[in-house]
Amino acid sequence: MDAKEISKAVIKRLPRYYRYLGELLEENVERISSNDLSKKMKVTASQIRQDLNNFGGFGQQGYGYNVKYLYTEIGKILGLDVQHPMIILGAGNLGQALANYVDFEKRGFKLVGIFDVNPVLEGMAVRGIEIQMLSDLPLFLRENLVEIAILTLPKNRAKEMANILIENGVKAIWNFAHVDLDTPDDVIVENVHLSESLMTLSYNLSQYRQEHVEK
Repeated sequence: MDAKEISKAVIKRLPRYYRYLGELLEENVERISSNDLSKKMKVTASQIRQDLNNFGGFGQQGYGYNVKYLYTEIGKILGLDVQHPMIILGAGNLGQALANYVDFEKRGFKLVGIFDVNPVLEGMAVRGIEIQMLSDLPLFLRENLVEIAILTLPKNRAKEMANILIENGVKAIWNFAHVDLDTPDDVIVENVHLSESLMTLSYNLSQYRQEHVEK
């Protein structure tokens, strides 16, 4: 089935399925029903079956889902069965925190380079990878395969660096910069606006308080 026919809501739930199934594997659970999975996911069993039917179903009536098989198949759907070389642009607190997140490698995301503009950081190593200067980025991209770039730069540098990434064939950008990037249709951008997420949390907290005050 054409991936474009799959709704964004379904795609957004796939990593959650993958995470919960991984936890079940660690607990040595071999199979699980859609009803039991729904309790962990807080999604209805019917919704789970509908979601998975978009990709073939994977379950057997009266048996449920083989946890290891479903975990593996969802991993393939998410593209986690192949390695994705990635770089980080911006070696400040956030950039270094992401570089130190070891679970990326467990999922097939291999960090191959870290770049910054601050000369004080040049040559410093984060988990064995030396920080290079942004001026070295074009040459690095020409000499190394890079699929994903993580942007943790100030917004005044983000657009310039995004253009360099695009010109050198990078097709996926995970954007933490506080700016929307104008990219070609064949370049995929996932924006992460931390402040917006925090404001959403604040709104939900305010709503919760109002509801309980009214009661």
